[in-house]
Amino acid sequence: MRSARSYKLFVCIVFVFTTMAAVAQTAMLPNAFSHNDYRRKRPLQDALNHGFRYVEADIYLRKGKLIVAHILPRLKMNRTLESLYLEPLLEYARANKNLDMNNDCPLTLMIDIKSDADNTYRALLLLLEKYKPILSRYDSNGMIPGSVTIVISGHRPFELISNMDSGYIFMDDNLRHIAAYSCTELYPMASCKYSRLLKWKGKGAMPLADIIRLKFYVARAHKLGRKVRLWASPENKTVWNELLKYDVDLINTNRLTSLRTFLTGTSKTNL
Repeated sequence: MRSARSYKLFVCIVFVFTTMAAVAQTAMLPNAFSHNDYRRKRPLQDALNHGFRYVEADIYLRKGKLIVAHILPRLKMNRTLESLYLEPLLEYARANKNLDMNNDCPLTLMIDIKSDADNTYRALLLLLEKYKPILSRYDSNGMIPGSVTIVISGHRPFELISNMDSGYIFMDDNLRHIAAYSCTELYPMASCKYSRLLKWKGKGAMPLADIIRLKFYVARAHKLGRKVRLWASPENKTVWNELLKYDVDLINTNRLTSLRTFLTGTSKTNL
């Protein structure tokens, strides 16, 4: 048992120092969202090294553990939310607690719940107890930023938390069905699948109907204080340009290097 704990501590230390060295030389990208981040060779670390401040992990509740996986049959019980994300984020936040970057570009971990909403949420709430010192929270006075903000999507336990006056687990809203909830601080983001909102894939000019629809939903979300994300959008520079032009806040991608190159303007080549 002791050797296992020592190994986990060693892994966290290596993660922090290798990531800090890269991040120190990397511009932060507040618009960049690492979609299905856990599928990368180095979950979380690759995203941070590229300057991303939003990462996503899908989870299932199995045998009391929160397992990170996209499809149920491919579950690997050792790939837990805690080992892949929470422990490294705790060490990272502690190591960077005196740096301004945490306040200017806070980290957001989106947790996409794939299993039963209520039971998975309760397990997540219990797990996050020991990470509360680094987490953002909200109360009747508004949001209190922390080093890491937890936002849940997928199977969300609306009945359990939608009327709560305080907490530290936020929810991703549905962009197409957004409403003026009594506690707007609970919903910092609003998302939907790109193809459910827009038909344009980057060839030619964006159709006027798509422009009008996009501007309408973005304006409504911003009025209620939500950041907008369209997931599964076409992965090309033309689409990314238009999304930013019409004030979409977060660019969802599986291509970290390509998006970083685009956002920093370090290359003029077509992606």
